[in-house]
Amino acid sequence: MNQPIKNFEKIDEEIYECLNLNAPKSFFVFAGAGSGKTGSLVKVLLKLKTEQGYLLKKTGKQVAVITYTNAACEEIKRRLEFDPIFNVSTIHSFSWELVKPFQQDIKSFVRVELIQKVAELEEKQNKAKNKQTKTYIANDLKIKESKSQITRLDGIKKFTYSPTGNNFDKDSLNHSQVIAIIANFLEKPLMQKKLVQQFPILLVDECQDTNAKLIDSLFKVQGVHSDKFVLGLFGDVMQRIYLDGKPNLLNVIPLSWNKPVKEWNYRCSKRVVQLINQIRQDDDKLEQKTLPNTEEGIVRLFLIDSKQEVDKARIERSVAEQMFDFTGDGSWRFWDDPKSVKILTLEHKMAAKRSGFFEFFAPLASLKKDYMGLLDGSIPEISFLKDQVFSLVKSAQIKDDFQIAKVVKKYSPILKKQVLKDAASPLENLQIAGAAVNQILDLWSSEDEPFIWDVIKRIKSTGLFELPKRLDLLVASLEIYEALDMQATDNDEGRSERDIAWDNALKAPFSQLEKYLDYISDNSGFGTHQGVKGLEYERVMVILDDEDAGGFLFSYDKLLGAKALSDTDKKNIEEGNDNSPARTRRLFYVTCSRAEKSLAIVAYTSDLQKIKDQVLGKEWFNENEIIFM
Repeated sequence: MNQPIKNFEKIDEEIYECLNLNAPKSFFVFAGAGSGKTGSLVKVLLKLKTEQGYLLKKTGKQVAVITYTNAACEEIKRRLEFDPIFNVSTIHSFSWELVKPFQQDIKSFVRVELIQKVAELEEKQNKAKNKQTKTYIANDLKIKESKSQITRLDGIKKFTYSPTGNNFDKDSLNHSQVIAIIANFLEKPLMQKKLVQQFPILLVDECQDTNAKLIDSLFKVQGVHSDKFVLGLFGDVMQRIYLDGKPNLLNVIPLSWNKPVKEWNYRCSKRVVQLINQIRQDDDKLEQKTLPNTEEGIVRLFLIDSKQEVDKARIERSVAEQMFDFTGDGSWRFWDDPKSVKILTLEHKMAAKRSGFFEFFAPLASLKKDYMGLLDGSIPEISFLKDQVFSLVKSAQIKDDFQIAKVVKKYSPILKKQVLKDAASPLENLQIAGAAVNQILDLWSSEDEPFIWDVIKRIKSTGLFELPKRLDLLVASLEIYEALDMQATDNDEGRSERDIAWDNALKAPFSQLEKYLDYISDNSGFGTHQGVKGLEYERVMVILDDEDAGGFLFSYDKLLGAKALSDTDKKNIEEGNDNSPARTRRLFYVTCSRAEKSLAIVAYTSDLQKIKDQVLGKEWFNENEIIFM
């Protein structure tokens, strides 16, 4: 006899009805902050396992569940008791498993991609008047590398890819290539048929932040195969924080789809829920409810004049003292326990400045296409710096010889199995690797701290590790510059944004790399709006400081009325495009909705009264909740 699923709610039943393998129905679940989205996902799948699992096993099919992080994957797998009828994976893992069998098609895709790249670069070279510029030299190296890759394609028998690895090998694909390939392949009937036959149900968590091209491709698959394929999207458009997510997602959901709403907020206090509901009023106007026994909670807005010279650390400590007075909660005195209060900043540049890795981070943060990979450490250059360079240096600094040997053995081409097998004296290779390690560590022998560039160049010269393609080309460019006696100040006009950004980032002191890695691993004292989606904390302090943030994508002064909208903002709003106020409102919503009990918002602004009038007019705060510092 089937056992009832614990706490199965009406909305869970509504979602489950869509998963009928004999009468499939696609759907979008609106799941606002703290609504128990993952709980509902697990409950309906456990019921599906009980009632329809036999049919899936009989036909050799699975339910695919795509989540955003590896941690979320593991949690859902555990709660689903690791049943094999559920294929739970990240979007990159899922995409690769689908396309991996089509090796010849992958090769054709990569070939076309490289040929187009060469053609574009050669066109630029032909137009160049001066052939001794950084731009010309860099493009020339890229053309040679791309042509070399095209030549090597015929010798590649099988492409490889690791969703969590470095993907440096010559037959490896990178993360963005895999997403581009799956989006392209899903346009083809054969791939659509393969997907639908293998996974008659595909559920996408955090759908608002899933790559827009991939979402568009999945919509096409569903449109063609709606009679035998369920596409289920779980998400909240108000929590879209990544730039490659699908804009205006709600507007493209087909009318025939079901649209269940999870209206209860199980996380936040009543006052916090009231605030986030008001924030949504300028967007989609959706509202959440709280349970009768939910505590009231406390919210305060602290306004500080940014035109005055202020000690921000002292101000924020004073805010915490006042929150202690308002709440009677001693944990607001976070200097006794830094983890008792979660401090959130506007965006990552602001956290970088406060945490001491701004020179490394800021140039890379300007690269929109690489932004997500910079935040989660997944782009090849960051993976290389983290897993190989920093691991080696850190292990040496704490004199962990075992870890040094482990890193070198795992990553060094000098110690690859085939290289050692072919070597006349494997012992000599070990000695070469050891000498290379010592040469790198010699950079710390003086009182002056090395720059990241110094370490990269030393690794290249010793051959201890293979550099990612971009870093390898940068080092090669630098060697040509030096041979031509070109200065660092020579014109960068026309040079690729990525080359300039990495060139500048690598000029940061090596210690900034450690601070950055601590930050993206959530080991620092700061979090960001983008970095905490899905997490929750009893006490939250939000720092709104446009000047410190130094960004162009977000502006709290614009959102809160202290600064006029630009012509571009107005045009984007009129045309229904994403815009600075909308992006900032979403981030503000994400931030505030992290707080379970009490919330302090600290706003540094040039016009205190305008902001006060604006937030009172919007009914975000009451008069007694606004404090001038």
